[in-house]
Amino acid sequence: MARYRGPKAKIARRFNDPIFGPSKAVQKKAYPPGQHGRGRRRKQSEYAVQLMEKQKAKYTYGMLEKQFRNVFKKASRKSGITGEILLQMLESRLDNVVFRLGIAPTRRAARQLVLHKHILVNGEIVNIASFSVKEGDIISVRERSKSLEVIVDSLASKAKKYAWLEWDEKEMAGKFVTQPQREEIPENIQEQLIVELYSK
Repeated sequence: MARYRGPKAKIARRFNDPIFGPSKAVQKKAYPPGQHGRGRRRKQSEYAVQLMEKQKAKYTYGMLEKQFRNVFKKASRKSGITGEILLQMLESRLDNVVFRLGIAPTRRAARQLVLHKHILVNGEIVNIASFSVKEGDIISVRERSKSLEVIVDSLASKAKKYAWLEWDEKEMAGKFVTQPQREEIPENIQEQLIVELYSK
């Protein structure tokens, strides 16, 4: 399955945001990569700003252009605020929910756990990272995968809790309670710029 496999620190520096998790590179070099990274840059056009925001969202959620555009099209057909619906759809992807529940330390690791059939949805194995989790769905770790080091370590260091998710530590299962509100989603993304870009 297609996904970005290039250097993560370079992308984080481009957006000046540790979108793949904590990055020393962003702290040490708070300027864009490349030989002109430190030089003076002319003011970015409106299109460039919008494009950067879309690229940041794509890298954050681990998607390529075609897949991201399809999600946007689905979001734009629904009634409500398109940008908020877009983020809700991205947040309800199975790999993202596994990451938010703390089962995996990163979205990439969560994607791998899903693809390798370690994750159940309502008691059934689902190995599609882009699977859309619905309200009330139970996401759990497969019985024989509960002792996996990556899962145990990730759950042990889990710190954040999210209002739209419930976690049962004993059962190693979480519930997708409801769609998150925009103010609850911690990602530093200006979704309105993405809507403006695709509306051109």
